[in-house]
Amino acid sequence: MSNKILKAPEGPPSDVERIKDESNYLRGTLAESMEEPISSGISDDDNRLMKFHGSYLQDDRDLRNERNKQKLEPAFQFMLRVRTPGGVSTPEQWLVMDELAGKYGNQTLKLTTRQAFQMHGILKWNMKQTIQDIYASKLDTIAACGDVNRNVMANPNPYQSEVHGEVFEWSQRLSDHLLPKTRAYYELWLDEEKVAGTPETEEPMYGKHYLPRKFKIGIAVPPSNDIDVFSQDIGYIAIVEEGKLIGFNVTIGGGMGMTHGDTTTYPQLGKVIGFVKPEQILDIAEKIITIQRDYGNRSERKNARFKYTVDRLGLDAVVKELENRLGWSLEEAKPFHFDSNGDRYGWVKGVKGRWHFTLFVEGGRIVDEDNYPLMTGLREIAKIHTGDFRLTANQNLVIANVTSQKKKKINALIEEYKLTDGEHYSALRRSSLACVALPTCGLAMAEAERYLPSFIDKVEEIVNQNGLRDKEITIRMTGCPNSCARPTLAEIGFIGKGPGKYNMYLGAAFDGSRLSKLYRENIGEAEIISILNELLPRYAKEREDGEHFGNFLVRVGVIEATTDGTNFHN
Repeated sequence: MSNKILKAPEGPPSDVERIKDESNYLRGTLAESMEEPISSGISDDDNRLMKFHGSYLQDDRDLRNERNKQKLEPAFQFMLRVRTPGGVSTPEQWLVMDELAGKYGNQTLKLTTRQAFQMHGILKWNMKQTIQDIYASKLDTIAACGDVNRNVMANPNPYQSEVHGEVFEWSQRLSDHLLPKTRAYYELWLDEEKVAGTPETEEPMYGKHYLPRKFKIGIAVPPSNDIDVFSQDIGYIAIVEEGKLIGFNVTIGGGMGMTHGDTTTYPQLGKVIGFVKPEQILDIAEKIITIQRDYGNRSERKNARFKYTVDRLGLDAVVKELENRLGWSLEEAKPFHFDSNGDRYGWVKGVKGRWHFTLFVEGGRIVDEDNYPLMTGLREIAKIHTGDFRLTANQNLVIANVTSQKKKKINALIEEYKLTDGEHYSALRRSSLACVALPTCGLAMAEAERYLPSFIDKVEEIVNQNGLRDKEITIRMTGCPNSCARPTLAEIGFIGKGPGKYNMYLGAAFDGSRLSKLYRENIGEAEIISILNELLPRYAKEREDGEHFGNFLVRVGVIEATTDGTNFHN
């Protein structure tokens, strides 16, 4: 199919397109804004550009009304996201992140659902030093946010370390290959001098206006779909034969975000389009990104993700255009099977005699609390650990590649600091995810991370009474429909609608292969508990052998299966 047939939507460019156009390749007036001494904030235009540098300006919404009464500006602070392809960091890098969180942040670290570190509470005056210290540890924040490819996810897979090692290397190569070429990041934060008279860096892949919206890539290793591969703009599914990685099935067009009340927006599942060899995945990703660059919606940002481009142009047309740009055709997809999207907790022995301990981290928040000194315990482990840390897509942490020699010492620290693999928690709690939401996220309409643990306390009473304590049921909550915790891929999902109110979604597949559907709109805790008090006992009594909760709800007719995002609202 020729380029003449494929067209981008008509309409005036959005204001963000103007900002990118005028930004001089992501520089804007950030240098001046960050040095301006009167306000702790920056302009909206510069805040849009900050995303490309891995940060958002936020304010503490708990303090907003009081500060407004005192005629003070909001309590501005920056969230900083660190790019960690595949979620892997060294113990030395962990200690740097720990130190910076205490020195410049709010004394906590957030492990995100994209396997990245996130720090909150950084003041404008401390941003440059924080970024420089992160960069000195051989990490960075480049393209952790913004209209570019973001952190590339990969299955941590501690029990198949050889395959994981290859997959991690590919996630790193993908991430580096797809970085913006502009030197703006290095000039603004790392004091790289700009050479007078040289032309501005061009962006051979992204172009002057970058992508219409954010772009996400993830690599899954069956049978685990822990990275929710079908939620990615590009998904790679590792095909392993006789213990060797032979290539990847490719999926395109996934994405979870939507807008309340707008049926032209919806979550979508990626579609499998073929098989490629490992060395072909960089070329595939680059060419797909250029298709989105050329044909994505630059007028309506709510319809600008790649999933809408695929659905508008048609899957077959997009694949044909991809093969035209590649100059070769994809092979037929190979068989694969997913059976879960969770983590394996506790100690697991992998290949080469190395051990891996997966730690349950509720809400992904690393913080010291009364009787649970999680942050301190991990700091002490990092001081003696000679392997690596792996951030999982479920906001948990793997203390990975532990030698038999070190295992005894690390296990002693785990016991000393009461760190837990989560076994004493219900399977429901271990299968939970929450985004940050209030008080720092400016998009949040309702609580998520701060509320979900106490909400699960109440749901646990129901699962315990019905013999379901050890039955894994995915439950996820976000404060807004941007869906950072992927709630529409949860068997029980909640998306904030207003203070204390949520839309409730049911019926997704446990392995992440089917979306949920809206069950009740704008309801509070009492009604939610009442619904679960009806459905969970039914599940306990009527489920078939091995049947997961989402599949049960579809089978008995409680909710209709959502096989494609285009029927999400039907």
